[in-house]
Parts: sequence; structure tokens; C-alpha cells
Amino acid sequence: MNRFEATPESRMGTQAVLRTLPFAAMAAVVVLDLLVGPSLGLLPLLTLGPALATVTGGMRHTALAGLVALVLSAPLAYHDHLLTHPRITVTLVAIVGVTAAAMLACRLRAEGERRLADARLVAEAAQRVLLHPVPRRAGDLRIALSYTSATQDARIGGDLYDIARGPGGVRLIVGDVQGKGLDAVETAASVVGAFREAAYDAPALTDVGRRLEDHLAQRLGGEKFVTAVLAEVREHEISLLNYGHPPPLLLGRDGRVQRLEPRQEAPPLGLVALAPAGPEPYGCAFHEGDEILFYTDGVCEARDQGGDFYPLEDRAPSLLRTGDPQDALDLLKRDLVEHVGGPVPDDAAMLLVRRERP
Repeated sequence: MNRFEATPESRMGTQAVLRTLPFAAMAAVVVLDLLVGPSLGLLPLLTLGPALATVTGGMRHTALAGLVALVLSAPLAYHDHLLTHPRITVTLVAIVGVTAAAMLACRLRAEGERRLADARLVAEAAQRVLLHPVPRRAGDLRIALSYTSATQDARIGGDLYDIARGPGGVRLIVGDVQGKGLDAVETAASVVGAFREAAYDAPALTDVGRRLEDHLAQRLGGEKFVTAVLAEVREHEISLLNYGHPPPLLLGRDGRVQRLEPRQEAPPLGLVALAPAGPEPYGCAFHEGDEILFYTDGVCEARDQGGDFYPLEDRAPSLLRTGDPQDALDLLKRDLVEHVGGPVPDDAAMLLVRRERP
């Protein structure tokens, strides 16, 4: 657990403190009134109890705070010789009115929380469709995944990945949809679906890319696009097709780190038709003990409070050399969050492929 995550015990302690806050506020009003008398007219401040209770609790908690405020107002009015004064009437009406409004606010908030819970269930279902569990082993390959949404409390965004078996070997895609929100999620789901269909039977990786481009040309309008890296892992090598995406990192078993950049830059998916030619396939040797890290720009463009980018090429070799690939990738993710100093500002997806002994 990193330093930005609260433990269940700390959350329960915080909630307990917040629930006592309304009664502490009313106790403070009572003490001040007893000390200074009726000159400051502190009785109406008892409405702080039910007002604060609506923030820290539910309808019953708020009703209890209102009842306590009403009970306290009587002896305070007697002490201040205000039982027959219009001020006590105004105070009682104010307490009843604030309590009723606070209870209504609690009810509306509870209904909103139920709707939010339902929306989260739908989002989780969408996540299972978009980012369904991929195999963690494929022959001599071990695969680890990490996905962090920039939207608070959300699990999905515009980044995507998928893995499938094709005629020539294991094929995969890592991509990033332009924009955010539901439109980006919908486009990402469409790209993943098209990839699953094409990767299964397309003869070559370039054919997969062409089918994705045709699919997006029919779907996307204007200047929307998707950056992506397609890869095909075969015996002792890996082939790549880069559509304007950050280049993967090859982590050799001998400790070398190599950016797998294409020989020539190509436009993203959705804009290929505007360029003279699409991307050219390229590749490198991929032997036992080697690792390849695919990632989106939410990783390499993450900045700390001083504005410095996350040094992925410097951190990845030391953090990814652990026994289990998923543990290694989780460690890299925690290091990224600590570098930023909080939640990442953009969706961040990572996919690690390690070649082991067959």
C-alpha cells in the first residue's frame, strides 16, 4: 500500500470523529452562552448541529442532532431569561426548519449515492467487456497488466490493451484514444472488438492494422484518432507496428534498455488515410529472459510537482527485475504514483511481456 491510500481503520476513525462534530459544535455553543450570557444572542447557533449532521451522517443522525438542539435550547433560554422572549421562538423555528431541510438533503444525497452505485456497476460491466481478463501465460510468455484511470473512483478510460492468438503467434495491442469520458471509452471498446476479430485470422500484422484503420475510418469523424502499437511475438523475435504511440522498452536479460522506435513515424489510427503511407513493420530479437514494456503516454508524460517527467527508462530496469512480472509491474505503478505525488493526471496503462524458458 502506498502512502496515498487510507487504511480501513483510519477511515473508520475519521468517520467517527466527523459524526461527533455536530454535537461538539452544539456543546461549544452551550459553553459560550453560559460564559457570556444572552448579550451575544448565541441561541440560534444551535442550528449548527443539524446543519453539520447532514454532512457527516444520514437522516437519523441529522434528526438526532436536531432533537438535541431543541432539548438544549430550553434550559439555555431559561438561563438567559428568554423563555417569554421572541428570540426563543425564532430559535426553535430555525432549528426545526434547518433540521427538516437537512433531512431532505440527506435523502436526496442517499438517492444520488444509489444511482452512483448503479452507474459504477454498469461501468464495471463495461470494463469487463473492454478490458476483459487476458491470459497471463501464452506459451513461453508471461504477461502482466496495469491500468489506472485518471477519473477519480473510475476503473476505465480511454486507454486500451488486448492479447490474442493469431496465425503467426501471439498478437497484442496497446493504445490510447484521443479525448476522455464516455466517448473515449466507447471508441476504445470498438477498437478492442475490431482487434479481436482481426488478430484471430489476419495473415500478417499489417493486415490487422489495415482492418483496424478501415474500421475506424467508418466509425470516427473529424480529427479523432487512436495511437496504438501492434505486436506479434514469434519464436526468438517480435514484430511491431507503431501508429504514433510511445515506443515500447526492451529490457534485455543482459541489462540493456532499448527504445523500440520505428524507422519512420506514422500517423495514428484514424488519420492514416491523410498520410502518404502507413507505418512500416519493424522488430527485434526477443530471447529467453528478455522483457518488453508497453505503455501509454499517461506513464511517460506524468510529471512531479516540479514539472519533471517520470524517468521511465531509468526506473523500469531496476523495478521490473523481480521474480513475478505482475509484482514487478505493481511496483512500477506505485513508483509512478509516488513520483506524481498523488493520482495520475491521465489514464495510464502498462503491459509487460516476459519471455521465459518454454
